[in-house]
This record gives sequence, C-alpha cells and structure tokens, in this order.
Amino acid sequence: MGHREKARRRTNETTEEVADGEALNSEGKLKRKEFEKELRRLHGELVKLQEWVQHEGKKVCIVFEGRDGAGKGGTIKAITARVSPRVFRVVALPAPTEREKSQMYIQRYLPHLPAGGEVVIFDRSWYNRAGVERVMGFCTEGQAKRFLDIVPSVERAITESGVILLKYWLEVGPDEQTKRLEDRIDDERKIWKLSSMDLKSYLRWDDYSKARDDMFIATDTAWAPWFVARSDDKRRARLNVIEHLLSSIPYKSVPREKVKLPKRHVTTGQSQVAHNVKQVPEAHWPRLPVNR
Repeated sequence: MGHREKARRRTNETTEEVADGEALNSEGKLKRKEFEKELRRLHGELVKLQEWVQHEGKKVCIVFEGRDGAGKGGTIKAITARVSPRVFRVVALPAPTEREKSQMYIQRYLPHLPAGGEVVIFDRSWYNRAGVERVMGFCTEGQAKRFLDIVPSVERAITESGVILLKYWLEVGPDEQTKRLEDRIDDERKIWKLSSMDLKSYLRWDDYSKARDDMFIATDTAWAPWFVARSDDKRRARLNVIEHLLSSIPYKSVPREKVKLPKRHVTTGQSQVAHNVKQVPEAHWPRLPVNR
C-alpha cells in the first residue's frame, strides 16, 4: 500500500471519529489535539512532496482566494510550517505601483511563477481583478470581463509549460466572517490584519458572491479547475486542503541516505563564549503585562 493510500485511509478514520463527535469541541469544530495529530502526519507528507519536487525538477503553483477572514493566511502557514522556504515560496504582492498599473495586467505576476524544483503559493493572485478590483471599482467592468475572457488561455499556457496549477477558494459563511473580523479588532496581535479596505469590503457580501460566481463560470476549466474548501472550521479546512493538494500531485518518496551525526571532540571550556560580548538578559518568566 502506497503512502498516499495510507494517508487517505487514516484521514477516513479521523473523519469517522469526527462523525461520532469524539474529536469535536463544544462548537462542533475539530479539537486542537486531533488537528495537531493529523497535521503532523501531513507535514511529513509535505516534506516528501518537497523532496520529490526538488529531485524531479517539478514546478507547482498553488493559488488561494477567498473573502477577508476566510483563512487563507492560516492555511498557507499550515502548509509551509515544516518545509523549506527556499522550495515553498509564498507570494503576497502589495498594491500595484503606478508603473505596474500601466503594464499588461498579468505581467507583474508572471515573474513569480515557479522554476524547476519550486512550489509557489499565491496569497491572492491575478484573480484580484475578478474579485476585489471589480467589486471595489479599481478596474472597469470592461477590464474585469476582458480578464475573465483571457485568463483561461493564460492558465492553459502555464500548465502546458509543465506547471502543476491548483486553485483553491476558501468559502467562509457571513456569521463566521463577522466573528473573525471582530476578533481582529479585539486582539492586538491581529489588528494589523484589518484595513480600511477590509471594512469597506465587509459591506459588500452580495457583490463579492456575484463576482465569485462569475469567476467560477469563466475560469473553472479542465486544465485549471477551482476547488472550494469550506472554512468555517479553520482546522478542518487546513487539513482538507493539505490532504487534497497531496492527492492531486503524483509525488513519490525519494530515496535518501540515512543520516548519522559524526563523532566530534569539544575542548573543555570552549563551549562558552570567550570574548566579552554583550549578553541578552535572562528574564524571569512568565512576565507581568506591560501597558504602553
């Protein structure tokens, strides 16, 4: 039995536990313990995928789209937590400069596509034109429709060049989105995630729904299909996406040499820093909160 078949079987067993309520919290969502157990296993598979991509010189491109608060960033962090950033490269482009606005729209994304031995993950992508730019009026309706007309041909060219292209839409419900955005307001660790644009976008739920549906109709193709992941339960969504992308790529285990640390000799007293450099103070933990 191959490792991917074993992975699927173990995932099915976990799903049966969830159905019995054994792995759910009081809100009906996957418990942290069960999540971390399954994520650890999937991280091992992602490392195998990484080694295969490098060994075979493969090119993988993963696109994440969805509303604000849908869980794109958390899913990407879950994917990249245990792999090399030199192989798994995350692209999250800022707003275009004036020069980039004058270019062909897709132009600024093309240099970020993967070379051999790379996995590139887009945290939002060229599909900005079909979503936020269209809904918020940053492009004309004509420009948005022209984009939807041509992007299937562009993606065909990308896949025919040897790129494995996976496109994920994370679908969050309105109540869960509200909860997550409110959490950002109340948590100083997350407040930076909430911009004035997010607040304006929040008011336009139905407009985003229509833009999403138009995008699916125009760009869900045989060579670059869309995959929708329900993300009200963030932990379950992360596991589902990772499991799906692993099952969508025909990777194999690459033989590796057994690693063994060589013997070494450390001279007595030489493990401490000899030069009198400044030291980081060793504080007492836990620290008392500091009001700034």
